[in-house]
This record gives sequence, structure tokens and C-alpha cells, in this order.
Amino acid sequence: MMNDPAFQERMKQVTENPSFKQSMEKTQEMMQDEEKVKELEESMKKRVEEGTKELEEFKKKSAEAEADEKKRAEEMKPKNKTMKKKTSSKKKKGKK
Repeated sequence: MMNDPAFQERMKQVTENPSFKQSMEKTQEMMQDEEKVKELEESMKKRVEEGTKELEEFKKKSAEAEADEKKRAEEMKPKNKTMKKKTSSKKKKGKK
């Protein structure tokens, strides 16, 4: 992929973009300040923890919904498994 000329051209366009250059300079400046790096790390850790918590809640709700769905499906099944098959009301040929 990296050897693909189209990819290389696109990356060249991105890296030559003035806003990209400015963003990279800001990032490098922030990385020089240890206090700012610690602040960013703490912020990122907090966001990861929040995201993990949300994922766990979603998994729990999803599992509950799946269990409810299975329960409803079981309730819809016929209770008597030996029910007779329906037969046609037409008389068989040859019998009167």
C-alpha cells in the first residue's frame, strides 16, 4: 500500500496542507511540555475508562435483550409437541 503511487500522492497532498503542518507543529510543541503531556495522558485515560464503562453497559443490555428475545421465542412455541397434523377435509377417493 505504501508503495502505491496514488497513496504516496495523497500523503504528499496531506502533508503539504498548511493546516496539517500547523497541527503537527502544535502537537510537537505540546509534547515538549511535560505538564501538558501528563494532562493529556490523564484526559485520555479518563476517556478510555468512560468508553470501557459504556461498552460494558452496552454488552450487559445486549445480553439481557438477547435473553428476553429467547424467552419470548420459547413462549411462542407450541406447548404440546404431540399435536396432530392437520388433515384435509376432503374425502379420500374410493371411500364413501
